[in-house]
Amino acid sequence: MTLRGAIVAGVTAAAMLAAGGVLASALNDLPQDAVPIQDPTAALNRQTTPPTPSTSPPVEPAPEAAPAPSSPVAVTPAVPTIVIAEADEKAEEKQAEAAPAKRVEAPAAPARRQRRRVAIVEAIDKITAESMRFEVEVGGRPVRFQRTLIFTARACEVSAPDEQVSDAVAYLEVSLQPRGVIQVNEPRQIFRGWMFASSPAISGLEHPIYDAWIVGCKA
Repeated sequence: MTLRGAIVAGVTAAAMLAAGGVLASALNDLPQDAVPIQDPTAALNRQTTPPTPSTSPPVEPAPEAAPAPSSPVAVTPAVPTIVIAEADEKAEEKQAEAAPAKRVEAPAAPARRQRRRVAIVEAIDKITAESMRFEVEVGGRPVRFQRTLIFTARACEVSAPDEQVSDAVAYLEVSLQPRGVIQVNEPRQIFRGWMFASSPAISGLEHPIYDAWIVGCKA
């Protein structure tokens, strides 16, 4: 083989490799068909009877006592109780000053939601009553439903452990593009935003033919 022939063969092989790379990249950008999946997913009071009027209580005899002394007797007054109370208050104040001050802990920061890799979507064709539950990878290839509806997932999160309601939320983009051999028109976006699994009616897809909502997130 001559030098010229070798150069021509090399250029031809390089062109074929470049064309194959462009074709593979274009195929990865195309939507893939949706595949159905299985569902994961006090003491008592005492009363005393008063004596009746006809019954009178017994009369006790007066106690015997010694006769009064003929001369006064000196009495020593007791220690005033107020002095003891003041001493107790001072002791309590000293104990309070010696005790260390209690630390006031700041409230804990709320936990962050956990992100997942796959969003689980359920869609239905209201004309044919055909429904399907399928997976859409976050940041991956779009998924086509009923040859027309295209789903793209941008994020999927589940509620944090300290949240009162367990929920799953996903940020989805939904477009319309009839499937054909040659795609003439660009996909027309009909929905973009967050969907909530616990409340599908708050932010859902509004379309005369299709309904779609988020079911959950998958790791």
